[in-house]
Amino acid sequence: MNLRKLFCVLFVCAIVVPMFAQNVVRVGIIGLDTSHSPAFVKILNGESDDPVYAGFKIVAAYPYGSTRIESSAKRIPGYIEEVKKYDVKIVESIAELLKQVDCVMLETNDGNLHLEQAIEVLKTGKPMFIDKPIAATLTDAIAIFELAKKYKTPIFSSSALRYVPKNQELRNGALGKVLGADAYSPAPGEPSHPDFSWYGIHGVETLFTVMGTGCKGVSRVSSEGTDVVVGLWEDGRIGSFRGIRAGKQGYGGTAFCEKENVEIGGYDGYGHLLKEIVTFFKTKNPPVSEKETLEIFTFMEASNVSKQQGGKAISMESVYETSLKQAKVLISGK
Repeated sequence: MNLRKLFCVLFVCAIVVPMFAQNVVRVGIIGLDTSHSPAFVKILNGESDDPVYAGFKIVAAYPYGSTRIESSAKRIPGYIEEVKKYDVKIVESIAELLKQVDCVMLETNDGNLHLEQAIEVLKTGKPMFIDKPIAATLTDAIAIFELAKKYKTPIFSSSALRYVPKNQELRNGALGKVLGADAYSPAPGEPSHPDFSWYGIHGVETLFTVMGTGCKGVSRVSSEGTDVVVGLWEDGRIGSFRGIRAGKQGYGGTAFCEKENVEIGGYDGYGHLLKEIVTFFKTKNPPVSEKETLEIFTFMEASNVSKQQGGKAISMESVYETSLKQAKVLISGK
């Protein structure tokens, strides 16, 4: 090859290679204290050839992460080594992460840290998926959405149970209108979180996935190994959530539909949720509305108030309005 041809090849490479590099959507992870983080890394960075993931790569991770929840914090060293095998750079701060990525997955297992960590991302406008729970409390969840609107940053949050195909079919009317539903999931307690926001949220989100929004009142019965929360919807439908703390653990339930009564879908991996996340990163259109996510958290908070008041029926509206006032005070000046 003569010098002229060599120059031409090098010139073309100098233009084309950066163009291809720019086509990669660089994803960053906050929190390597949950199994979700390495699972997402493995799918996006190497184990799947599904075209929906094409062009996405997790390039950096800030590992911290829970500090006061031992079961989560002790995972961090192992997960750091695991994701490094997939060419993920470990960074020392969220600020450093944000310089290297186009969008963010906030995976920190401790929902109490989500507001503090989310603010840094929200101020950049970079699209962000916040894994369950979006926050530990309803007040913090409202605050995150209010700040997202202030900074015009697209966000959404979801449990993987929402996108189990069976649950999406029910939501979309495959068997006619869902007239009522009973959902269940494990609901172990975690002292740092209000009841259900730590883990029971999986079953609560399943309930709202098939029933939709519109719950107006909640009552709760509690015993040592089980909680049952009953919600009354505005159109007269009734949905319930059973939080399991003893005996066989699992995810599922029953949907009572116009055409048939069927089982609700159980856990089916993280792939369905991840497809929604990467689609969101492409479109910047949240697949789960602020209204629905906040109604899920209002349902859980109202259930806690009901428990405190001996099972009394609690208005969803009154609980939300109280937390909204608290959220506005919390974010003033942020």
